[in-house]
This record gives sequence, structure tokens and C-alpha cells, in this order.
Amino acid sequence: MSEALLYPVLAQIALTFALLFTTAGLRFSAVSSGTVKVQDIVLGQKAWPEKVQQYSNAFQNQLETPILFYAGVLFAMVLNAAGPILMMLAWTWFGLRVVHAGIHITSNNLQVRFMAFGASVIALLAFWVVLAVEVVSR
Repeated sequence: MSEALLYPVLAQIALTFALLFTTAGLRFSAVSSGTVKVQDIVLGQKAWPEKVQQYSNAFQNQLETPILFYAGVLFAMVLNAAGPILMMLAWTWFGLRVVHAGIHITSNNLQVRFMAFGASVIALLAFWVVLAVEVVSR
């Protein structure tokens, strides 16, 4: 079971790279088309077109709370504590990250995006609580 916990990790990594490469492509296109001048973005992000910034923000967000997910999965695997509840929470967390990223790059509705983010944080917290209970109750 513990190796199966790597699947949502690999899915999250794929999502992160997809957002990274899309952001890079959009940025390259904006600079090469002349929409954005290099001197306007060398010290900040404000000059990027809205769609580029949306993808960039979605990518950056994949580097924040996911670190807690990666650590939790690593601990669960090392401690051989990867049961079905952790698996369900891991996939739930990942699904909510996909929803959050999707909102980021489309409507970017802050209220809906925050609800998706908040739900993913709750799933991640639940993952850690279940992991802690599993370890402490041994």
C-alpha cells in the first residue's frame, strides 16, 4: 500500500511541471512577440499580461503547501503507515489542488479559489492528523 501513496505525489509533480512549462511558454511568447519588454519584467512580475500572471501564480502556489504533502507522504512511507484513509486523503488533496489550479488559470474567482484552497488545506491537515494518530497509537 505504501508505494501506491506515491501516485498522488507523482500526479502533483506532473501538475506542477505542466504549470511551469505552460508559464514558461506563455512568458517566452509574450517577450518574443514584443507584448512584454525584458526591462519591464527583470525586477518584477507586474508587466506580464494577465493570463501569464495567472499561470505563474498557479505554478508558484504549487510550491507552497505541497511541501507539507510531500513530507507527510515520505513520513507515512518510512513509518509504514500508509493505509486506505491516508490514500483517500492524498487523492482528495490532489483533486482539490487540480481544482484550485484550474480556477487560478481560468475565472480566477477569488472566493471560489479560496474555497478550493481552504478545502485542500483541510484535507492536508486531516492527512497529518491521521498520520500522527497512526504513529502515536502504535
